[in-house]
Amino acid sequence: MDWLFGGINDWLRQLLSDAIMARFFDIFDSVNIQIGEIAIQVAQTPQSWNSMVFAMIQNLSETVVLPIAGMILTFILCYELIQLIIEKNNLSDFDTFNIFKWIFKTFIAVFILTNTFNIVMGIFALAQNVVTAAAGLIVDDLTLGSPAMMAALEAQLTDMGIGELLGVWLQIQIIGLCLNIMAIVIFVVVWGRMMEIFLTVSIAPIPFSTMVNREWSNVGNNYLKALLAVAFQGFLIMVCVAIYAVLVGAIAEAANIHVAIWTVVGYTALLCFVLLKTGGISKSIFAAH
Repeated sequence: MDWLFGGINDWLRQLLSDAIMARFFDIFDSVNIQIGEIAIQVAQTPQSWNSMVFAMIQNLSETVVLPIAGMILTFILCYELIQLIIEKNNLSDFDTFNIFKWIFKTFIAVFILTNTFNIVMGIFALAQNVVTAAAGLIVDDLTLGSPAMMAALEAQLTDMGIGELLGVWLQIQIIGLCLNIMAIVIFVVVWGRMMEIFLTVSIAPIPFSTMVNREWSNVGNNYLKALLAVAFQGFLIMVCVAIYAVLVGAIAEAANIHVAIWTVVGYTALLCFVLLKTGGISKSIFAAH
């Protein structure tokens, strides 16, 4: 009878070991897919992300917001001209060159206002190049589930009994649940960032209309900082995912697989927390408020 119980024991151990390895494959594939999807999503400009939404936002900005920005710019320029006239004793001590300076400033202001979308898209194109370069390094160098990694995991499982293998299998299900939660958080952060970009871009002409005035330029400057912050938030997201991939990849080298599994759970919770804070971190870096 010993040979029968031994055979059943070996069969159960092999069954659990195969189930655990299959789950590990699923987990690593899921992480790799999420890394690739994040790289694709955050590397896109608003226009390439959804051309229909972009066209709607551009139409609203040019037909609704731009006329208001034009009125604001007109008020600012008229105010500057009045200040310019009364500043030198009501034209009694007036340098005519100041008029040419005012005309040149007016030309620059109108040029900036009429090319608002080109300027904004140029900023996102710059950020896209940075994120794309980072994504290429991360996706190529941090692919999990290599043959050596899986062999190391399988070697640890071969020395375990049925009870310990069953415990590992139950714990690995918790990791799968955590990864599902992480996928939801990534979706919220990535898509929420793009919604924030569209909202920011839609009202761009108004802060751009204040750029040429010394007293009002803080509005435009703060807007540019916020624009840079939300554009480069994608790079911070990629850095967070890269760090997570490196930490998760170390699970195969852990001496105790149980500790490694719960460490991955902690890493996943930490990643979700940091991803939600990337927007605030980016704004603090660019001093956007």
